[in-house]
Formats: sequence, structure tokens, C-alpha cells
Amino acid sequence: MKSKTQGYIFVLLALTIFSTQDAISKHLGGLYPPIFVTMIRYWAFALFTILLASKMRGGIRQTAKTKRPLLQVTRGILLAVQVVLAITCFAVIGLAHSQAIFAATPIVIALLSMPILGERVGWRRWTAIGAGLFGVLLILKPEGEFFDLKLLLAIVSCFIFAFYVIATRLVSRDDSSMTSFFYTGVVGGITMTLIGPFYWTWMSPGDWGWMALVCMTSISSHYCLIRAYDMLDAAAVQPLTYLQLVYASILGVTIFGESLSLNTVIGSVIVVAAGIFTIWREHVVSRQAAKAH
Repeated sequence: MKSKTQGYIFVLLALTIFSTQDAISKHLGGLYPPIFVTMIRYWAFALFTILLASKMRGGIRQTAKTKRPLLQVTRGILLAVQVVLAITCFAVIGLAHSQAIFAATPIVIALLSMPILGERVGWRRWTAIGAGLFGVLLILKPEGEFFDLKLLLAIVSCFIFAFYVIATRLVSRDDSSMTSFFYTGVVGGITMTLIGPFYWTWMSPGDWGWMALVCMTSISSHYCLIRAYDMLDAAAVQPLTYLQLVYASILGVTIFGESLSLNTVIGSVIVVAAGIFTIWREHVVSRQAAKAH
């Protein structure tokens, strides 16, 4: 019981730190190229994963052993691209509106899991998927006569992250979570180092301070998330991740002066409800399948 309580504390800490990181990333992404911001962030993240791997049994060599090297590399690249797009979305769309669209990720994962993972989806999850997609349409509904094309960035980001999660599920069949975490940081760091220097921009001393804080939050948030997954099942952690939408709305409105339309609020509530049900239903089905075997 104590372990579970500590697990939930680590989840809440991770989500709070992630939201702080997003807010600082929005600030920096509005002043400097998002690719450059992501590169610096990944340097800290990659260093953290290497240090963590070196302390594991067998060290870096053992941690880096993988049966799915191509898929691990693909995962790392997908997440790096998604982070760049997310920071861009925070800067040009807004923190709250972006997170409202990102909230649809579990629904997109459920849709893509059918053709890619061969998972069967029953009528309950189909209903949740339909409701979730309706919620997304409400969020995307243009306020004026024309659809805001910038919102497509958030949709693309949502799909890329969904592909990343599915790739993670595939590699988890053969590799440990630590191996996957190692490749996430190292491959992402290498990817951004190959591209980021072309976007190098000298920052003001004050913004270097913000960048240092982003790096620290990147390391601490992932550490807290690792500890949380050590103590809790994924089904217990995932529904809580929707707190990021609440945090993003509060930070977006109070700090950055963003406004939330009624469509966005109602759509977000529908998407979150559908997403939580989808996650819960996946957990139930996987437990039934495990018992059957």
C-alpha cells in the first residue's frame, strides 16, 4: 500500500514537472527555433540515460543489447520529431489548445493498434473512439470562417506520438523498459545533434537560465515517471496523465493569456472521458487474455 502511495506521488510529481517544462518550452519556442531548443534538451536527456544505464547491472553494454535495433532507432527518431512539433505547437497554437488535441492520443493509439498490432476492438471501445473523435472535431471547430491550418501540426504530432507508443509496445515484447529508455534518449540525442546545429542561435543569459531549467525538468520528470512505473501498473498511471491538460489550461490562461472557447472545453471533457474509458477497457481486455492463457 505504501509503495502504491509513493507511486502516485511520483506520477503527480512527474506530471507537474512535465507541465512546467512545457510552459518553459513554449516561452523558449516562441523566441528561438524549436529544433534548437529540442537539441539542448535532448543533450541533457541523453546524458541522463547514459549515466543511468552505466549504473545498471552489466552497464551500458548490457543495457544497449536489443533484439529489435531498427525499431528502437525508429522509436527514438519518432519521439525527437514529436518533441520538436510539440514545442512548435505550444508556441504557435498555445499550451491549452495543443494539450487538448494531444489528449486524443489514446484514441489514436486504439485506432492504429488494430492494423499494426492486430488487436481486436469491441463495440465498447469503438463507441469510445467515436465519441473521442467527435470531441476532437469540437476542439478543431474554427471560430471564424476558415479552419486554422496550424492545428494540423498538433494532429500530426498526436499521430507521431501514437506511432511511438505502438513501437514501444512492439519492442517491449523483446527488450526491457530500461533498454527502450536508453535508446529513446541516445537516439533522440544523436538525431537532434545531426540537425540542431544548423539552427544554432545565441541566447540571452536569462534564457540560458530557462534552458538549464528545461534540462533539469526533463531529467527529473523522466526519473519520477520511471519510479512511478516501477510501483504502479501502466493502467493506473495513464489516466492520471490527463492532469497535464488541466495544468496546461491553468498555465495557458493565467501566464500566457490564452483563452478557452466553449467548444474547446466541451471537446476536451469528451476526449478525456473517452480516452480514460479506452485505457481502462484495454486493461480489462489484456487481463482477460492473460487469464485465458
